[in-house]
Amino acid sequence: MAGGRAALTGALVVVAASTLGWALAEPMNSLAGSAVRALADSAAVVTLGLTVVPMLDVGRHRAELVRSSATALGVAAAVWLLAEVVRLIVVTAQAAALPLSRVGARDVLQFSLQTTVGRAGLFSIAAALAVGLIALAAPRTAVAAVAAGGSAAAGLAARTLAGHLADSPWGGVAVAVHALAAAVWCGALAAMVLTVGHRGRWARVLPRFSQLSLLCVGLLLAAGVAGAVAAVDSWDALFSTGYGRVLSAKMLVTAVLMVLAWRNRAGWLPAARAHRATAGLSRTRSLIELAIMAVAVALAAALAVTG
Repeated sequence: MAGGRAALTGALVVVAASTLGWALAEPMNSLAGSAVRALADSAAVVTLGLTVVPMLDVGRHRAELVRSSATALGVAAAVWLLAEVVRLIVVTAQAAALPLSRVGARDVLQFSLQTTVGRAGLFSIAAALAVGLIALAAPRTAVAAVAAGGSAAAGLAARTLAGHLADSPWGGVAVAVHALAAAVWCGALAAMVLTVGHRGRWARVLPRFSQLSLLCVGLLLAAGVAGAVAAVDSWDALFSTGYGRVLSAKMLVTAVLMVLAWRNRAGWLPAARAHRATAGLSRTRSLIELAIMAVAVALAAALAVTG
Protein backbone atom coordinates (compact mmCIF):
# COMPACT_ATOMS: atom_id res chain seq x y z
CA MET A 1 0.00 0.00 0.00
CA ALA A 2 2.77 2.45 0.91
CA GLY A 3 4.55 1.76 -2.38
CA GLY A 4 1.31 2.28 -4.28
CA ARG A 5 0.69 5.62 -2.58
CA ALA A 6 4.25 6.72 -3.31
CA ALA A 7 3.87 5.74 -6.98
CA LEU A 8 0.56 7.62 -7.28
CA THR A 9 2.02 10.70 -5.63
CA GLY A 10 5.01 10.50 -7.94
CA ALA A 11 2.76 10.29 -10.99
CA LEU A 12 0.83 13.37 -9.85
CA VAL A 13 4.08 15.28 -9.33
CA VAL A 14 5.24 14.29 -12.82
CA VAL A 15 1.96 15.44 -14.40
CA ALA A 16 2.09 18.75 -12.50
CA ALA A 17 5.71 19.34 -13.52
CA SER A 18 4.87 18.41 -17.12
CA THR A 19 2.14 21.05 -17.06
CA LEU A 20 4.71 23.58 -15.86
CA GLY A 21 7.09 22.59 -18.66
CA TRP A 22 4.32 22.91 -21.23
CA ALA A 23 3.33 26.35 -19.90
CA LEU A 24 6.93 27.58 -20.10
CA ALA A 25 7.39 26.40 -23.71
CA GLU A 26 3.86 26.73 -25.13
CA PRO A 27 3.14 26.77 -28.08
CA MET A 28 6.41 25.02 -28.94
CA ASN A 29 5.32 21.74 -27.36
CA SER A 30 2.12 19.94 -26.37
CA LEU A 31 0.87 19.01 -22.92
CA ALA A 32 0.02 15.46 -24.04
CA GLY A 33 3.47 14.99 -25.54
CA SER A 34 5.22 16.34 -22.45
CA ALA A 35 3.15 14.30 -19.99
CA VAL A 36 3.36 10.96 -21.78
CA ARG A 37 7.11 11.39 -22.38
CA ALA A 38 7.59 12.23 -18.69
CA LEU A 39 5.62 9.20 -17.53
CA ALA A 40 7.53 6.91 -19.91
CA ASP A 41 10.87 8.37 -18.79
CA SER A 42 9.93 8.04 -15.11
CA ALA A 43 8.98 4.39 -15.57
CA ALA A 44 12.23 3.74 -17.43
CA VAL A 45 14.24 5.44 -14.68
CA VAL A 46 12.62 3.31 -11.97
CA THR A 47 13.18 0.19 -14.08
CA LEU A 48 16.87 0.98 -14.49
CA GLY A 49 17.16 1.75 -10.79
CA LEU A 50 15.71 -1.61 -9.81
CA THR A 51 18.47 -3.33 -11.80
CA VAL A 52 21.14 -1.17 -10.14
CA VAL A 53 20.12 -1.31 -6.48
CA PRO A 54 21.06 -4.97 -5.84
CA MET A 55 24.63 -4.09 -6.83
CA LEU A 56 24.73 -1.67 -3.88
CA ASP A 57 24.43 -4.48 -1.35
CA VAL A 58 27.06 -7.10 -0.58
CA GLY A 59 27.45 -10.88 -0.41
CA ARG A 60 24.38 -12.96 0.23
CA HIS A 61 22.38 -9.79 0.86
CA ARG A 62 22.87 -8.87 -2.79
CA ALA A 63 21.37 -12.17 -3.92
CA GLU A 64 18.42 -11.62 -1.57
CA LEU A 65 17.84 -8.16 -3.00
CA VAL A 66 17.97 -9.47 -6.57
CA ARG A 67 15.26 -11.98 -5.69
CA SER A 68 13.09 -9.62 -3.67
CA SER A 69 13.20 -6.84 -6.30
CA ALA A 70 12.24 -9.10 -9.23
CA THR A 71 8.49 -8.52 -8.87
CA ALA A 72 8.88 -4.75 -8.63
CA LEU A 73 11.18 -4.87 -11.68
CA GLY A 74 8.58 -6.78 -13.69
CA VAL A 75 5.85 -4.30 -12.76
CA ALA A 76 8.04 -1.28 -13.55
CA ALA A 77 9.02 -2.77 -16.93
CA ALA A 78 5.35 -3.42 -17.75
CA VAL A 79 4.43 0.18 -16.90
CA TRP A 80 7.36 1.40 -18.99
CA LEU A 81 6.27 -0.79 -21.92
CA LEU A 82 2.69 0.51 -21.78
CA ALA A 83 3.86 4.11 -21.49
CA GLU A 84 6.19 3.69 -24.48
CA VAL A 85 3.37 2.29 -26.62
CA VAL A 86 1.10 5.19 -25.66
CA ARG A 87 3.91 7.66 -26.31
CA LEU A 88 4.51 6.21 -29.78
CA ILE A 89 0.81 6.58 -30.63
CA VAL A 90 0.77 10.19 -29.40
CA VAL A 91 3.92 11.08 -31.35
CA THR A 92 2.45 9.45 -34.47
CA ALA A 93 -0.73 11.50 -34.11
CA GLN A 94 1.27 14.71 -33.74
CA ALA A 95 3.50 13.94 -36.73
CA ALA A 96 0.50 13.11 -38.93
CA ALA A 97 -1.58 16.02 -37.56
CA LEU A 98 -4.36 13.58 -36.66
CA PRO A 99 -6.56 13.34 -33.57
CA LEU A 100 -5.71 10.32 -31.41
CA SER A 101 -9.07 8.74 -32.24
CA ARG A 102 -8.10 8.53 -35.92
CA VAL A 103 -4.65 7.03 -35.50
CA GLY A 104 -4.60 3.42 -36.64
CA ALA A 105 -2.12 0.59 -36.31
CA ARG A 106 -0.96 1.17 -39.89
CA ASP A 107 -0.14 4.83 -39.13
CA VAL A 108 1.86 3.84 -36.08
CA LEU A 109 3.71 1.11 -37.96
CA GLN A 110 4.65 3.43 -40.83
CA PHE A 111 5.85 6.12 -38.47
CA SER A 112 7.81 3.57 -36.45
CA LEU A 113 9.61 2.13 -39.45
CA GLN A 114 10.12 5.25 -41.57
CA THR A 115 11.32 7.84 -39.04
CA THR A 116 14.29 8.03 -36.69
CA VAL A 117 12.06 8.98 -33.77
CA GLY A 118 9.74 6.05 -34.51
CA ARG A 119 12.58 3.54 -34.72
CA ALA A 120 13.99 4.85 -31.45
CA GLY A 121 10.54 4.36 -29.91
CA LEU A 122 10.41 0.78 -31.15
CA PHE A 123 13.84 0.15 -29.66
CA SER A 124 12.67 1.47 -26.28
CA ILE A 125 9.60 -0.77 -26.45
CA ALA A 126 11.80 -3.76 -27.21
CA ALA A 127 14.09 -2.84 -24.30
CA ALA A 128 11.17 -2.60 -21.87
CA LEU A 129 9.87 -5.95 -23.10
CA ALA A 130 13.30 -7.54 -22.68
CA VAL A 131 13.60 -6.29 -19.10
CA GLY A 132 10.13 -7.61 -18.31
CA LEU A 133 10.93 -11.04 -19.71
CA ILE A 134 14.19 -11.19 -17.76
CA ALA A 135 12.39 -10.25 -14.56
CA LEU A 136 9.68 -12.86 -15.08
CA ALA A 137 11.51 -15.77 -16.70
CA ALA A 138 15.25 -15.53 -16.13
CA PRO A 139 16.99 -16.93 -13.03
CA ARG A 140 17.09 -14.31 -10.31
CA THR A 141 20.83 -13.81 -10.29
CA ALA A 142 23.23 -10.88 -10.44
CA VAL A 143 24.01 -11.75 -14.06
CA ALA A 144 20.33 -11.44 -14.99
CA ALA A 145 20.18 -8.10 -13.16
CA VAL A 146 23.13 -6.83 -15.18
CA ALA A 147 21.49 -7.98 -18.43
CA ALA A 148 18.26 -6.23 -17.45
CA GLY A 149 20.21 -3.11 -16.55
CA GLY A 150 21.97 -3.07 -19.91
CA SER A 151 18.66 -3.40 -21.73
CA ALA A 152 17.08 -0.61 -19.70
CA ALA A 153 20.06 1.70 -20.25
CA ALA A 154 19.99 1.04 -24.00
CA GLY A 155 16.27 1.77 -24.14
CA LEU A 156 16.75 5.03 -22.29
CA ALA A 157 19.66 6.15 -24.44
CA ALA A 158 17.89 5.34 -27.71
CA ARG A 159 15.47 8.27 -27.49
CA THR A 160 18.14 10.80 -26.53
CA LEU A 161 20.24 9.87 -29.56
CA ALA A 162 17.22 10.58 -31.78
CA GLY A 163 16.41 13.92 -30.16
CA HIS A 164 17.26 17.58 -30.76
CA LEU A 165 21.01 17.05 -31.01
CA ALA A 166 20.90 13.94 -33.19
CA ASP A 167 22.81 15.82 -35.92
CA SER A 168 25.57 16.78 -33.51
CA PRO A 169 27.78 13.79 -32.61
CA TRP A 170 29.18 15.43 -29.48
CA GLY A 171 25.86 16.98 -28.49
CA GLY A 172 24.01 13.69 -28.92
CA VAL A 173 26.54 11.76 -26.84
CA ALA A 174 26.49 14.47 -24.16
CA VAL A 175 22.71 14.29 -23.84
CA ALA A 176 22.81 10.48 -23.68
CA VAL A 177 25.45 10.51 -20.93
CA HIS A 178 23.53 13.20 -19.05
CA ALA A 179 20.28 11.22 -19.27
CA LEU A 180 21.84 7.93 -18.17
CA ALA A 181 23.71 9.52 -15.23
CA ALA A 182 20.52 11.20 -14.05
CA ALA A 183 18.55 7.96 -14.51
CA VAL A 184 20.97 5.91 -12.43
CA TRP A 185 21.00 8.52 -9.66
CA CYS A 186 17.24 9.00 -9.52
CA GLY A 187 16.34 5.41 -10.33
CA ALA A 188 18.59 3.85 -7.69
CA LEU A 189 17.07 6.05 -4.98
CA ALA A 190 13.53 5.18 -6.13
CA ALA A 191 14.45 1.50 -6.13
CA MET A 192 15.81 1.79 -2.59
CA VAL A 193 12.46 3.15 -1.42
CA LEU A 194 10.72 0.19 -3.06
CA THR A 195 13.07 -2.57 -1.89
CA VAL A 196 15.09 -1.54 1.18
CA GLY A 197 12.90 -2.26 4.17
CA HIS A 198 14.97 -2.22 7.34
CA ARG A 199 17.63 -0.14 9.07
CA GLY A 200 20.44 -2.65 8.57
CA ARG A 201 20.01 -2.71 4.81
CA TRP A 202 19.86 1.09 4.65
CA ALA A 203 23.14 1.14 6.60
CA ARG A 204 24.78 -1.09 3.97
CA VAL A 205 23.22 0.33 0.83
CA LEU A 206 23.08 4.08 1.45
CA PRO A 207 26.87 4.66 1.67
CA ARG A 208 27.38 2.85 -1.63
CA PHE A 209 24.52 4.83 -3.18
CA SER A 210 26.17 8.03 -1.96
CA GLN A 211 29.42 7.10 -3.73
CA LEU A 212 27.52 6.22 -6.89
CA SER A 213 25.53 9.46 -6.78
CA LEU A 214 28.72 11.53 -6.63
CA LEU A 215 29.89 9.94 -9.87
CA CYS A 216 26.47 10.41 -11.46
CA VAL A 217 26.25 14.08 -10.47
CA GLY A 218 29.70 14.76 -11.88
CA LEU A 219 28.81 13.13 -15.19
CA LEU A 220 25.39 14.75 -15.52
CA LEU A 221 26.81 18.21 -14.79
CA ALA A 222 29.65 17.90 -17.29
CA ALA A 223 27.47 16.34 -19.99
CA GLY A 224 24.58 18.70 -19.24
CA VAL A 225 26.77 21.77 -19.74
CA ALA A 226 28.10 20.34 -23.02
CA GLY A 227 24.57 19.60 -24.24
CA ALA A 228 23.27 23.03 -23.22
CA VAL A 229 26.11 24.80 -25.04
CA ALA A 230 25.31 22.80 -28.18
CA ALA A 231 21.56 23.50 -27.94
CA VAL A 232 21.40 27.16 -26.85
CA ASP A 233 23.03 29.91 -28.90
CA SER A 234 23.16 32.68 -26.28
CA TRP A 235 22.38 33.60 -22.68
CA ASP A 236 19.33 35.54 -23.88
CA ALA A 237 17.89 32.35 -25.35
CA LEU A 238 17.57 30.91 -21.83
CA PHE A 239 14.72 33.36 -21.22
CA SER A 240 13.49 34.43 -24.66
CA THR A 241 12.71 30.96 -26.07
CA GLY A 242 10.46 28.19 -24.87
CA TYR A 243 13.34 25.70 -24.94
CA GLY A 244 15.53 28.07 -22.96
CA ARG A 245 12.88 28.72 -20.30
CA VAL A 246 12.33 25.00 -19.72
CA LEU A 247 16.10 24.47 -19.62
CA SER A 248 16.46 27.30 -17.08
CA ALA A 249 13.75 25.79 -14.88
CA LYS A 250 15.42 22.38 -15.09
CA MET A 251 18.79 23.85 -14.10
CA LEU A 252 17.21 25.61 -11.12
CA VAL A 253 15.52 22.41 -9.92
CA THR A 254 18.77 20.49 -10.39
CA ALA A 255 20.62 23.05 -8.26
CA VAL A 256 18.02 22.71 -5.49
CA LEU A 257 18.30 18.94 -5.73
CA MET A 258 22.08 18.99 -5.40
CA VAL A 259 21.91 21.23 -2.32
CA LEU A 260 19.43 18.86 -0.70
CA ALA A 261 21.52 15.82 -1.66
CA TRP A 262 24.63 17.41 -0.15
CA ARG A 263 22.79 18.15 3.11
CA ASN A 264 21.57 14.56 3.22
CA ARG A 265 25.11 13.35 2.64
CA ALA A 266 26.34 15.46 5.56
CA GLY A 267 23.60 14.48 8.03
CA TRP A 268 21.49 11.52 6.98
CA LEU A 269 24.32 9.37 5.61
CA PRO A 270 26.42 9.25 8.82
CA ALA A 271 23.29 8.54 10.89
CA ALA A 272 22.21 5.70 8.59
CA ARG A 273 25.70 4.22 8.48
CA ALA A 274 25.80 4.17 12.29
CA HIS A 275 22.30 2.62 12.49
CA ARG A 276 20.97 5.77 14.18
CA ALA A 277 18.46 6.54 11.38
CA THR A 278 15.31 4.43 11.35
CA ALA A 279 14.04 2.88 8.15
CA GLY A 280 11.08 5.27 8.31
CA LEU A 281 13.34 8.31 8.48
CA SER A 282 15.44 7.04 5.57
CA ARG A 283 12.31 6.44 3.53
CA THR A 284 10.96 9.92 4.29
CA ARG A 285 14.26 11.60 3.35
CA SER A 286 14.32 9.58 0.14
CA LEU A 287 10.76 10.50 -0.81
CA ILE A 288 11.41 14.22 -0.38
CA GLU A 289 14.46 13.99 -2.61
CA LEU A 290 12.56 11.84 -5.11
CA ALA A 291 9.77 14.42 -5.39
CA ILE A 292 12.30 17.01 -6.56
CA MET A 293 13.91 14.44 -8.84
CA ALA A 294 10.49 13.76 -10.41
CA VAL A 295 10.13 17.46 -11.23
CA ALA A 296 13.57 17.46 -12.88
CA VAL A 297 12.73 14.32 -14.92
CA ALA A 298 9.42 15.84 -16.08
CA LEU A 299 11.10 19.09 -17.10
CA ALA A 300 13.75 17.09 -19.00
CA ALA A 301 10.94 15.28 -20.81
CA ALA A 302 9.26 18.59 -21.66
CA LEU A 303 12.62 19.83 -22.96
CA ALA A 304 12.94 16.78 -25.20
CA VAL A 305 9.60 17.45 -26.94
CA THR A 306 9.97 21.23 -27.24
CA GLY A 307 10.44 22.24 -30.84
